[in-house]
Amino acid sequence: MSKSLVPGDKAPEFSLPDHNGKTVTLHSFAGKALVLYFYPKDDTSGCTKEAIDFHAHAKAFAKAGAAILGVSPDSPASHAKFRTKHDIGLPLASDENKTMLEAYGVWVEKSMYGRKYMGVERTTFLIKPNGEIAAIWRKVKVPGHAEAVLKAAQEL
Repeated sequence: MSKSLVPGDKAPEFSLPDHNGKTVTLHSFAGKALVLYFYPKDDTSGCTKEAIDFHAHAKAFAKAGAAILGVSPDSPASHAKFRTKHDIGLPLASDENKTMLEAYGVWVEKSMYGRKYMGVERTTFLIKPNGEIAAIWRKVKVPGHAEAVLKAAQEL
């Protein structure tokens, strides 16, 4: 795993397929702030709530000059189904190889009921238009999170 990223670091480059199978990169968002949120799995309760919350604030993020991109290890087909089922208008990128998840330090060892396994730590990065990380939220609790990120984006 890479070193832990901190605000002020350059955001690692990425190139991933989105929910339509089109390639999305960090440069796709050049000139805009980017809310990059990592979540464990499509169609689970917390991940669904998080995506719906970000979607509900999409116009306010756009007004603040910020784009939103969700990333998980699910396939593009899973993302497409998830977006349709919950009417989520945000782009979702697929990192099935976990290269980006590792580069951002969110592919971590987790533990549930004493069993250890690897998984995505729910984390959000706010990236400035110049590619510098402005803020990081780790081990995110979903209620109120989208609002907190929006406030930070509006202050950029």
